[in-house]
Amino acid sequence: MTDPAPHTPPSTEDEPQGEARADTVGALLQRAVSRNGGATALLFQDRCWSYRELGDAVRRVARRLADAGLTPGTRVAAFGVNSDVYAILYLACAQAGLVHVPVNFALKGDELAYVLEDSGATTVIADPELLPLVAQVRDSGRARAVERVLPMLPGGEDDDTSLQETAFDPRADDAAVRVTVRGHDLLQLLYTSGTTSAPKGAMMTHAALLAEYTSAIIALDLTAQDRPLVAMPLYHSAGMHVFLLPYLALGAAVRLTRKPDIAEILQLVEEDHVGSLFLAPTVWVPLSNHPDLETRDLSSLRKAQYGASIMPVTVLQRLRSRYPGIGFYNCFGQSELGPLCTVLTPAEHDARPASCGRPVFNVEARVVTSEGRVAQPGEPGEIQYRSPQLLTGYWNKPEATADAFVDGWFRSGDQVVQDEQGYIQVVDRIKDVINTGGVLVAPREIEDCIYELPDVAEVAVVGLPDERWIEAVTAVIVPKEGSELTAESVRSHVKARLADYKVPKRVDFVAELPRNQSGKLLKRELRAERTNPV
Repeated sequence: MTDPAPHTPPSTEDEPQGEARADTVGALLQRAVSRNGGATALLFQDRCWSYRELGDAVRRVARRLADAGLTPGTRVAAFGVNSDVYAILYLACAQAGLVHVPVNFALKGDELAYVLEDSGATTVIADPELLPLVAQVRDSGRARAVERVLPMLPGGEDDDTSLQETAFDPRADDAAVRVTVRGHDLLQLLYTSGTTSAPKGAMMTHAALLAEYTSAIIALDLTAQDRPLVAMPLYHSAGMHVFLLPYLALGAAVRLTRKPDIAEILQLVEEDHVGSLFLAPTVWVPLSNHPDLETRDLSSLRKAQYGASIMPVTVLQRLRSRYPGIGFYNCFGQSELGPLCTVLTPAEHDARPASCGRPVFNVEARVVTSEGRVAQPGEPGEIQYRSPQLLTGYWNKPEATADAFVDGWFRSGDQVVQDEQGYIQVVDRIKDVINTGGVLVAPREIEDCIYELPDVAEVAVVGLPDERWIEAVTAVIVPKEGSELTAESVRSHVKARLADYKVPKRVDFVAELPRNQSGKLLKRELRAERTNPV
């Protein structure tokens, strides 16, 4: 796939208007409402939505957007933290044939301007506290395509009625928007995290995301009885597309929180009898050391999923040992596939705790060496994918799209090994591998070794430019409070377990590691801080 067909907006001619197509997210919601009616769909703060009420609210918001002049194919930027209204906006865009553009709520200035300009969003819907950031971008002369900015929630200085007020108002027009949306129509521009380069907008269709929802339901054993808690950001593909939407499709009662606050998460697991919880390793790691674990009842929790970054094996084993009744699932993927690619189930963790499992239902994978041939079992290479979940291309970036595909396979950029049974183990991002003295070293192996030290809260290993070694292995460690850890004790520990060339040449202790809002470690910042200190 080197020349994907350009996006065409949903049809408004020559077809019955308002027709519900089975392979769209709007139709998915209609089916969920029809099946579940008055059952609880979504809980947020003190609000509780039934499936019928959620469907009504989605129609009201979709009608408001259409009445404001937003035609099918228009890009709508969603700029906010988790809320019931954020979820309603996504579903309303799907129903009205609009293109949803989730924006990381941590962005500002040039970063925010870039996403708004690259997407060509004409409408921005933002939380009240984020509206000034949008105003600053526009006042600077950037994002000139933006025609209107609306508040997501009440509390802004503008007189515009917030989307929350529209969603809640039973008097608001809830007549269905009369457009025909098809499965191959664009639904979302899912921007990559940009940890190694400028973010790219992955073009995701209705059909691609529905295929991903099916994969998630099957691979993660999701059921309507799970009582899931969704705490990770919905602007990120995992929170929205691996958990919230698949669970709503099943008819589950989903508890949603604004942000992944550990104390609140533990409280809700106990009080709401939460049965399913997804967190990034950057939340699982501090949760595993949180004092509230001693007092909270987690007996209802049966499914725990982790993903978005690599989980330290030692932390995982600690959690599994302490909570044997919880089944842990390793979720691995990337935005360009919506994002779920492979899953390691609870039953598979004993034999392969460091593996990320096998490809999910709608994903085919292969491992290719740097020479371009299919790797033998155990031989490292890049994992590549074919799937109905795939993006159709990168928005406005035909060259990047062409570079991302070879013979119809999507090039992930992840270096892995695959065993004879098809299980995948991530070595590292290809660009993160350290070349020390001409030998390639995977940082993860060293990180897992350092995590064995009980005084280590978090660690990241990077390569820094070095005249002798090409790149010097460098460990950046967040020690636990009261720790007496030293650089020499870290090096001694690694030297006793790994080859000498893997022993860190340098060990730095820091208060925290830089991460983006989706939990991905920003190793480029660690390198930049140490290569070009201020």
